[in-house]
Amino acid sequence: MITSITISAPAKVNLTLDIKGKRPDGYHELETVMHQINLLDIITIEKQETGIEVVTSSELVIDDETNLAYRAAALILEKYNCQAGVKINIQKNIPVGAGLAGGSTDAAAVLKGIRQLFDLPVDDRTLHEIGLALGSDVPFCLQGGTALATGRGEILSMLPDSLVLTMVIVKPPYQVSTAEVYKAFRLEQVKRFPDTNAFIESWCNCDMIGMCDHMENVFESVTEEQYAEIKTIKNQLVQLGAIKSIMSGSGPSVLAIFDQLAPAARAFEIIKKTCQETYIVSSYLKEGVL
Repeated sequence: MITSITISAPAKVNLTLDIKGKRPDGYHELETVMHQINLLDIITIEKQETGIEVVTSSELVIDDETNLAYRAAALILEKYNCQAGVKINIQKNIPVGAGLAGGSTDAAAVLKGIRQLFDLPVDDRTLHEIGLALGSDVPFCLQGGTALATGRGEILSMLPDSLVLTMVIVKPPYQVSTAEVYKAFRLEQVKRFPDTNAFIESWCNCDMIGMCDHMENVFESVTEEQYAEIKTIKNQLVQLGAIKSIMSGSGPSVLAIFDQLAPAARAFEIIKKTCQETYIVSSYLKEGVL
């Protein structure tokens, strides 16, 4: 009988992000293409007699019951009446408050890990429902790969693994609140919208140039106005050879697509000198699909 399990928790980027309007339930109607990358947190879950304990390598991560990984464990253990507890160790590599779904992917890893560790009778659909109760990005983090997400982000249409992308991710030295960005968002202030259908067509045809032509993020209309550095980083990455550079999620992280490793490595070395949280990454090749 296994007593512990270790799972990789990949970050995600938004290759497109559009808001179609506000829904009657108060949420925004989202349309975004999400893509997992090989920037990973490592989650180890150990059985213990009672209670839930979270230990993390990052001082920026709160380790109490408000932590999303803690909440994920509490939710699934209570739902399936597990009497035992768990200790969750989070080796944090994904930057915090970055628009890369670091908290959501940790929660997804905990849900998958506890299901396996306790051999719980949880089907994939139910696990996604539990995930959605924790946050809109959690269902995608459970599913992985590349997907068009609509609704609140929970309606997933999987896209083929057409392209393996080489990217540089730059996270400025501050965090951005997703809730505050949504609150400040005004559709009439957006100047550039993604063409999601054209993006998907290019993606499916392995047309990287066409794909990049249609990448936009409407949240830049909020976050770039508050943090001018984001636009500066985007421009610098393009000057260093990126085909396209946009903000991921609500920010402040910026992602840049390169067609070759050499210019990406050069851009990484240059920007790393002034922005510590800079990463050279590629698409995450899934170990398996839920």
